Amino acid sequence: MADLNKLVEELSALSVLEAAELVKALEEKWGVSAAAPVAAVAVAAGPAAAAEPEEEKTEFDVVLKDAGPKKIEVIKVIRQLTSLGLVEAKNMAETAGSKILTAVSKEAAADAKGKLEAAGAVIEVA
Repeated sequence: MADLNKLVEELSALSVLEAAELVKALEEKWGVSAAAPVAAVAVAAGPAAAAEPEEEKTEFDVVLKDAGPKKIEVIKVIRQLTSLGLVEAKNMAETAGSKILTAVSKEAAADAKGKLEAAGAVIEVA
């Protein structure tokens, strides 16, 4: 069995880009999708990512402006997009300005926006 502490230290040393490449490689190898963990990795590395100069914006936040009249549908979509439980997703849907996804690709942000707007939410991609 691998030394887990050593593995944690090695993963902590990865840059945001290296972590994203690792996620893609694991998704392909295991045949799964890790959209929410990618956001969590990017959030954890937020201060380091902010220090890097940005030429072209490659990371976007999906922000909920209003849940709209079909709040239950919006909560379901939030749970699909994130790894949140029912209570956390409900609280997020009830709070205007909540960041549903943080530091995701343009494609992932557009996909999430489409799903949330189809459920009746008002979304902003920042």
